[in-house]
Amino acid sequence: MNEAPDDNGTTSGPGIGSDAERRVNLTRYLTRDEIEQVRARSTWRGIGMIAHCWGTIAAMMALVAWFPNPMTILLAIMVIGSRQLGLAILMHEGAHGGLAGNGKLNLWLSQWFCAYPIGTETLGYRRYHLQHHAHAQTARDPDLSLSAAFPTTRTSLMRKLMRDLTGQTGLKQRKAQFIGAFGASDMRVRERSAMFITRLGRPLLVNALLLAVLSVAGFWWFYPLLWVLPLLTWFQAVTRIRNIAEHSVLPEDNPWRVARTTYASRIERALLAPYWVNYHAEHHMMASVPCYRLERMHKLLRTKGIDGKLEIKPGYLAMLRVAAPRR
Repeated sequence: MNEAPDDNGTTSGPGIGSDAERRVNLTRYLTRDEIEQVRARSTWRGIGMIAHCWGTIAAMMALVAWFPNPMTILLAIMVIGSRQLGLAILMHEGAHGGLAGNGKLNLWLSQWFCAYPIGTETLGYRRYHLQHHAHAQTARDPDLSLSAAFPTTRTSLMRKLMRDLTGQTGLKQRKAQFIGAFGASDMRVRERSAMFITRLGRPLLVNALLLAVLSVAGFWWFYPLLWVLPLLTWFQAVTRIRNIAEHSVLPEDNPWRVARTTYASRIERALLAPYWVNYHAEHHMMASVPCYRLERMHKLLRTKGIDGKLEIKPGYLAMLRVAAPRR
């Protein structure tokens, strides 16, 4: 499996000259045994997270089936949209090889149970994402545009979130995805069709299977209402909040602070930050640590007295106040 850079316990920092200057060597602070402990991977933990994610989605759909009313539908949209973010996070985990000890199994789990259902793909994401880890918070970071707009005004942030929650952002992204999947307009029809199938065939197949299962169960309308709608709305909003929390408004030229950790309450973990995604500073410290050991790594850094070097916020509301400090 391809791994993210800096798996030997180093992390890159923003805007600092040479590669050597842009790295923090964690082996100066953690022992070899401690590093091995936090990097240990469990296939059953990976499968368990996927099962938990889909089990939560199924439970919310069952709730609406038993008690169909506006309140349960709204709750289901929020929770399912958050678990769709959970699938994206688990796909990200698969891109780092963290879902299973076996590389082929890791990729299979990441593709079919995490990436394809939400219309994306692990291998393409991995190539893109490894560049983010190699050049985080520099001009070569492909994700820099996600944080460059901050700090901003609260009015601007609310406009962005309203576009997310009303489906405008999601529809725009899906339209661009479908158009891009057909390739260039000067290609032959057969070539464009083949490219479309290559790029979106499997995601469409998985979604067709999901629709078929819901139809057989007698709830075909759950697919547009409780799958597509959350994906176009709540998923977009919480993804934006997560992106803002991870990399926006960070100090310059500090290799310890290329990413932010945000403490999350139980409600925030349920609706904004599933599967330990809030421990993002630790993830950038050592990208090979599986997500379910990031909290343990955080506590370990705290016992070493070096957690103060990291960028940490006490909660997502506090973080948003930093990202949008003025009206």
